[in-house]
Amino acid sequence: MRYRKIYFGFSIAVVAVGVFSLLKWGIRPGIDFVGGTIAEYKFEESISIEEASKKIDSDGVKVISITRTDGTKYVFKFSPLNKEDKEKLNKSLSEFTGSKTFEELRFETVGPSIGPELIKKTIYAIAIAASAILLWVAYQFKSIKFGTSAILAMFHDSFILIGLFSFMGHYLGVEVDFLFFTALLTTLSFSVHDTIVVYDRIREYQKKYGGDLYELSNRAVTETMVRSLNNSFTIIFMLFSLILLGGETVKWFSVALLIGTVFGTYSSPFVAVPLLVTWDEFLAKIKSKRIGK
Repeated sequence: MRYRKIYFGFSIAVVAVGVFSLLKWGIRPGIDFVGGTIAEYKFEESISIEEASKKIDSDGVKVISITRTDGTKYVFKFSPLNKEDKEKLNKSLSEFTGSKTFEELRFETVGPSIGPELIKKTIYAIAIAASAILLWVAYQFKSIKFGTSAILAMFHDSFILIGLFSFMGHYLGVEVDFLFFTALLTTLSFSVHDTIVVYDRIREYQKKYGGDLYELSNRAVTETMVRSLNNSFTIIFMLFSLILLGGETVKWFSVALLIGTVFGTYSSPFVAVPLLVTWDEFLAKIKSKRIGK
């Protein structure tokens, strides 16, 4: 706990970058939010994504993104295209590839599957879950300090994940889709789960030895650190495998889970517990001042 100011400073800096990115650029919504057309083509050889995008745009078809999925396969995303737009697209690709042929693997137009009502319900669900977790943890550990610190650490991880995806959306064109919300909710549960393990060890030592929360927290964090890291590394190795080999469909979902896992592991010993100790010391100072008066 001696270096908690450094931990708090790091967390504040990362969250601040995310908030700045959200306020300045927002998040880049995927087709799940706005609807559109997805087309997948296989070419004889690799193509320049930038040049292909310029060519298609110049022919009157607005490209949202082009992503290479495997070898010479590419996924194109557009706003909803009609029959005339599709003809323009095929003509543009024929002119771009010249004598080389290309094969259409998929062409589908979908409507938005995530509407404002679903987003509102998701926010309500998170608020209800956070309130329930706060009350349950406070009841189990006989103090509102434990529940509040756990919830603050949980939202710390969520804000970082959302902020980093906003940042990557601006610089890398990463879109937020339905799978992102799945990763976000998974991050919430993972963060609280790891925090509870440390809190349980602190409660055990309070009953067994008593004494200062500062020292008990140091001991609890030290003894649970190896267990938390081993648990997290098994997840991280799997997620790296998915990022490298899982294909474009689950790539950014895996990245979101990876970010959530890393910061969820970090926040338990370096955010939740320092918050708890700082709160306890603050209350102790107020109490001592009242007694002094």
